[in-house]
This record gives sequence, structure tokens and C-alpha cells, in this order.
Amino acid sequence: MPATTHQDTVRTVHWMGTEYAITVTGRDSAGIIGVFEGTIPVGEGPPIHIHHNEDEVIHVIDGVYEFWLDGEVSRARPGASVFLPRGVPHTFRVVGDSAGRSLAIVTPGGFENFFIEASERGLMIPDHMAALGELAALYGLEFLGPAVWPN
Repeated sequence: MPATTHQDTVRTVHWMGTEYAITVTGRDSAGIIGVFEGTIPVGEGPPIHIHHNEDEVIHVIDGVYEFWLDGEVSRARPGASVFLPRGVPHTFRVVGDSAGRSLAIVTPGGFENFFIEASERGLMIPDHMAALGELAALYGLEFLGPAVWPN
């Protein structure tokens, strides 16, 4: 596969207060990888969830993140990368006084399309959990519930 640059095909979507800039899709990479940058407001992050199909790496660019991985909590600052293996419950939130910005890399690719579909359909947590659960299942994603963070 020849090397390609996808700068002109970056797709930006907004979902649940987060901006996602999708820079490499599974289609771009013959299904090997998906890459997207997220800009996340302070205090925000996804519910606890499991990716049944993908391994995920989140690289922190700006802000301070707390990660919850199968009950263990850790902090990550700019320059840190966190590996989130498939099949393991996890979540994160942005802490501190500034928005977080991170690069997510998922393998295999394709999961990045979940954000596009959820945004296009206007699906929101918690208002549309049944429809979100159905969409998530198509991507091997399972929502387990809200994160409970230690003080």
C-alpha cells in the first residue's frame, strides 16, 4: 500500500461536547488503523465502556486526564500515552482547568465511524441510550454505565 496523506480529507464531527477530527479511517488504511484527535471539555469523558474489537492508544497532547482501566485509576499529562486493550472496561475524564486534547489510535480501524454516525443521528447520552446501544453494538462497543470516580 503506498503512503498517503489525508490532510484534505480530515472529517470533523461534534458529539456530546467533544470535537473529533478523524484523520485516518479504516478505509484509508485497508482496515488496519483509525486515528482521530479529540478536544474534550474539562470534567468530560465517556461512560465506562468496552471495545470488543479494537485495541486503543490515547496520547495526551494538552490537558490532564484521569484514566479508569478495569478499576485502576491513573493520571496522564501531555506526552503520555495510555494503552487500552480490547475487552477491558475503561473510561477517562479531563481534569484541571483546561480542555484536553488527545490523539486516539484504534486497531483495527473502522471504530472512528461510530462518532460520525452518533453525531449525524443526534444520539445523546443518556437521552437515547437504547438507540446508542444498538449503534454501539454494530461497532463492538458496549456501554457499561457512568464512571464513578474516587475523590
